[in-house]
Amino acid sequence: MKKYIIITAFIALFLGCKDSKKEELTVFEKQMEAENHPGKKLMETNCYVCHSPSASQKDRVGPPMIAIKRHYLSPETTKEDFTKALQAWIKNPNEKEAKMFGAVKRFGVMPKQVFPEETIKQIAEYMYDFDIDVPEWFQEHFKGEKKGNKSRNEGGRNREGKRMQANDQKPSKHKLKENFDTLPYGERGLKYALATKAVLGKNLMGTIQRKGTIEALAFCNEQAYPLTDSMSVVYNASIKRVSDKPRNEKNRTRGKELEYINAFKNDIKNHKEPVPIVAELENSIQVFYPITTNVMCLQCHGKPTDDIKTPILKKIRELYPNDKAIGYGVNEVRGLWNVTFDK
Repeated sequence: MKKYIIITAFIALFLGCKDSKKEELTVFEKQMEAENHPGKKLMETNCYVCHSPSASQKDRVGPPMIAIKRHYLSPETTKEDFTKALQAWIKNPNEKEAKMFGAVKRFGVMPKQVFPEETIKQIAEYMYDFDIDVPEWFQEHFKGEKKGNKSRNEGGRNREGKRMQANDQKPSKHKLKENFDTLPYGERGLKYALATKAVLGKNLMGTIQRKGTIEALAFCNEQAYPLTDSMSVVYNASIKRVSDKPRNEKNRTRGKELEYINAFKNDIKNHKEPVPIVAELENSIQVFYPITTNVMCLQCHGKPTDDIKTPILKKIRELYPNDKAIGYGVNEVRGLWNVTFDK
């Protein structure tokens, strides 16, 4: 009898170890599934300029993506409901239908932008199914916020599960040069461009919010080049913005850049998610990616009198006598990122 008990215990222990290994493998597979989900990269490309998890609470121009997830998610929310809600907001952002009143009060209503529906669908599915990065300051902020709306926030907290408890102790921290050098050429160049776009966008939108559009024009005139150059130094790369309708003649397209702009215009026209163009030279790599317009851009790049107010138009003509960067609508290709780095 004693021998039988020992054998039974051994079998139970063996099966328990197998189950444990299987559970660990399942967790690993889940992490790999999250990393490889197309919505992750699309979110980083399209959303992180304003909703980055790495920006501090004070120094940001929009709420982090985890805050958006929390406000749009409850225990009863299906993936279809979640996706529809995000699609509806992005198609028509407005104060009346906002779910994040504090964010609207602080940052204003999100500028209207046009994205392919499939892009938003993929981002929404990724946000719904997987844990997303949490800024280190967010937990304390959220604890204070949830006192005002306990039921809604408990739903978001439950869906985050164990990951949120882990992040309480080891918050997510994003480094400026996080493994970029190991990425494929196209993705690496895109990361350099988006990081630069984030720095420029944060400073530009912050200036608009604090001082207005005319001051933002002065900022662009004086600081856009130095900031872009500083990011070139950080990444040991040449990072430039070029256009077929430049505001500054230094930014005019040359060589094949015009061909690439037209290719991206065709992608946007056909509601396709743009993919970086990679040109491999003898000792270096060039990566091109479009610069597109949103509603906020039209304050300085839209149609005179319709979008650009008279004092702003006057200031543009004062700072840029040969300006050609006007007349755009929403979601049009205004130019290119041209990023060059060594092989």
